[in-house]
Amino acid sequence: MRLYLVIVLLGLSWAGSVSAQSDGSSGVRQQVQSHERKAKELLSQKKPELAAKEFASILAIDPHNLDAQANLGVLLYFQKNYTGAEPHLRSAMEQQPDLVKIRVLLGMCERRLGKMDLASADLEAVVSQVKEPNVRLEAGLELIEIYTATNDLEKASRVIAILRAGAPTDPRILYAAYRIYSDLSGEALLDLSIAAPESGQLHQAMAHELYRERDLPGIIANFRKAVEADPNLPGIHFELAEALYSSPDPKLREEAESEYKLALSANNRDEKAINRLGDIAFDKNDMDAATNYYKQALALAPNYADASIGLAHVYTQKGMPQSAEPLLLAVIAADPANVLAYYRLSSVYRAMNRPEDAKHEIEMYRKYKDIREKLRVIYKDMQSDNPLEEVEK
Repeated sequence: MRLYLVIVLLGLSWAGSVSAQSDGSSGVRQQVQSHERKAKELLSQKKPELAAKEFASILAIDPHNLDAQANLGVLLYFQKNYTGAEPHLRSAMEQQPDLVKIRVLLGMCERRLGKMDLASADLEAVVSQVKEPNVRLEAGLELIEIYTATNDLEKASRVIAILRAGAPTDPRILYAAYRIYSDLSGEALLDLSIAAPESGQLHQAMAHELYRERDLPGIIANFRKAVEADPNLPGIHFELAEALYSSPDPKLREEAESEYKLALSANNRDEKAINRLGDIAFDKNDMDAATNYYKQALALAPNYADASIGLAHVYTQKGMPQSAEPLLLAVIAADPANVLAYYRLSSVYRAMNRPEDAKHEIEMYRKYKDIREKLRVIYKDMQSDNPLEEVEK
């Protein structure tokens, strides 16, 4: 925030003392300029408290001086004198409404004074206009806190979109997004349970929630209920198939194939279902069928990583590692954290008698596998609220 202070001051200082110049009094102008010089010197010496007194002296001479109003408001704000800062910031903003950064600071000041309606109005008006990334982030996070305090999650999510457009990898924004979207998800699930308690959509949503708990029997049971309620739900057969295919029970895994085929009959361009049928063919050691399925999936989605990895695996098993290598390298180039691609590539290099390359790929596999596991644990720990508990109540 100190950087913000410097930006505001440099953006406004020495813009001219409008009222002092207009009254034609050279004596007043000289006094104002003297205090301005002293204020500038004191700021350069990092003495903001003394500089504030110089700006106050200017206002005693020239009550409508824009620079002095703005700079005194800024200095008082950073001294945490919000009551003193507010009228000066407001006066500056009213004199020149396009002072975006001053209005941001005014909104933040109002929030600290408990004037939430005024704060949200001022921050709303300018958060999308601020060009400086740090200032926009401060304004946006302040506004998000106001909205979440009043449970206005829709507005908060719109601010998140503005912030992510400017800084898509900032962890503060991403964490705020996680919290907002999690709360929105919980609200939507609760609303769905009230509006349509026996619907296929509710069971579908419940199954997704149970993925957090890794409750595979519960997931499968809810997907089955969703199919019973509405067998034409978009994507439902594929989702049930995925749950069945991940089961350690061989009988359930056998059921997956028919569900994937039902998904494909509903959408013959479903590359994910086609790819899974390739996996099942591979499991049955039917390499020709697996190859055809993987190639079909890649024809529909040329950059589909799972199909590329599957086809590379077939080539490796067929003793064609040279054909497998470019497929896996392309996957890793597009997604450097793809754990399975590294693992498969290590097998390719062993088959090609390149032990050092194989060792490197297995090290990369372990590295990203460890990262993923740590992230999984962190994500689980961050689940402070369970929407299922609200639904069950």
